[in-house]
Amino acid sequence: QARLVESGGGSVQAGGSLRLSCVMFGYTGSSTRCISWFRQVSAKEREGVAAITTINDISGSTYYSNSAKGRFTISQDDAKNTVYLQMNSLKSEDTATYFCAARSGRTCGGSWDQSSYFNYWAQGTQVTVSS
Repeated sequence: QARLVESGGGSVQAGGSLRLSCVMFGYTGSSTRCISWFRQVSAKEREGVAAITTINDISGSTYYSNSAKGRFTISQDDAKNTVYLQMNSLKSEDTATYFCAARSGRTCGGSWDQSSYFNYWAQGTQVTVSS
């Protein structure tokens, strides 16, 4: 059974940086997949932050929310089955619990920010940005 494990959350001052990691363990599914980062504040709906498509185990297109563009970068180490979210110029409004999610067998396309599209989820990691 595949599972996603995150790391890298923590507390940082506004303007600082953090890098989140998402490792896929036990994944033997399709070589095509979409990995997305979501964030959630309390009981609010999860918000898509960034996503990356993998086709034939090779990283492809990336997607970003308007709030993430220019500050966050999603990348993947194909050999390590690990996806990263580098977050720079952090703001207090970036404070949230961050989740990585995977959809096997599909590219991201227009669904990259729809939480219902994903069939694997990590446990979540807290990011707190103080002003």
